[in-house]
Amino acid sequence: MSEAEQVPASAPEAAVAAALDALNATDYNGTEALNATAKFVATPEGTALAYGSLVFMALLPIFFGAIRSVSCSKSKELGENDYDSGFRNAADMPETITSRDAARFPIIASCTLFGLYLFFKVFSQEYINLLLSVYFFALGVLALSHTMSPLMSRVFPASFPNKQYQLLFTQGSGESKEDIVNYEFDTKNLVCLFISSIVGVWYLLKKHWIANNLFGLAFALNGVELLHLNNVSTGCILLGGLFVYDVFWVFGTNVMVTVAKSFEAPIKLVFPQDLLEKGLEASNFAMLGLGDIVIPGIFIALLLRFDVSLNKNSRTYFYSSFLAYIFGLGLTIFVMHTFKHAQPALLYLVPACVGFPVIVALFKGELTEMFRYEEASPEEAGAKDDSSESEKKDQ
Repeated sequence: MSEAEQVPASAPEAAVAAALDALNATDYNGTEALNATAKFVATPEGTALAYGSLVFMALLPIFFGAIRSVSCSKSKELGENDYDSGFRNAADMPETITSRDAARFPIIASCTLFGLYLFFKVFSQEYINLLLSVYFFALGVLALSHTMSPLMSRVFPASFPNKQYQLLFTQGSGESKEDIVNYEFDTKNLVCLFISSIVGVWYLLKKHWIANNLFGLAFALNGVELLHLNNVSTGCILLGGLFVYDVFWVFGTNVMVTVAKSFEAPIKLVFPQDLLEKGLEASNFAMLGLGDIVIPGIFIALLLRFDVSLNKNSRTYFYSSFLAYIFGLGLTIFVMHTFKHAQPALLYLVPACVGFPVIVALFKGELTEMFRYEEASPEEAGAKDDSSESEKKDQ
């Protein structure tokens, strides 16, 4: 959900966590007065800075997450531990989204959204958000640590004493023994975890917008990197379903807005429109939900991997979809300010991100090839590797 609504920093606002796209709307700052005595009116400079910063921040996880997804995909196909520290842990492996998953996702997201709406109606908002803060503190620390890990590997000198560790928790004994927890890490990972924990404590205690954005960017980048669509058709099903979902819940009911103003979690990017007046203590924010980043982002990442599969040293489809995303997000902001009304961002992002690459493929005569492109799941890739090894042994 992207919002331009200006509210006091103490008012809890966020998006639905379980469905990354659950709050994909854009609210105009004149639609509701949460402060009955006075309302902040953003200057043109402040508004431009806020929206320009949000667009820039949205592009970062899409661009770098897509690039990292290529390395992730290659490691999955090779079945080797050549991606950063390798697929030493299950959390490092990409999750493949099939057409069945894509078709069910809008339904699951709708149930989650409506369930949260009822939850906030029945139970105390304060206690619910306290639990959510602790939950997202843990998730945020792990996500930020995973995001920082490749960077830290380049920062530390080769002489850095990097020791290996393993956290192992098993059940049973002998042949029936099975791993419950089997997590491998090293000294560099511990340094990343320590830095991420400092950010987490900062967010937990202060709910500062910079700490919120660090966690939000980490969530978005990990989502784009590790959520893999298996083909373009699946991407169209997912984006098409969420297009309908987004329009219905924004224009058809007040459920999404109600949940947005009750749910507190670092799963949106925010930037103050009064930064020029109040500095880092600014409190009137423009917002962009992570669903507006991750959902189009995983489709853009798929097109980058398709570009790589063509072996033409060209990134035509990636750049066309990336520019389409910029156009769609800019159009969302423009329409919001023109009509002064909440807008579901996917209403503009989905046609742009799907339409532009399809038009390019038609001109290049590669539309059939695009829709035939298929990625194997980690399980299928592993099965192929086992089959190859068996064939080599038989020979």
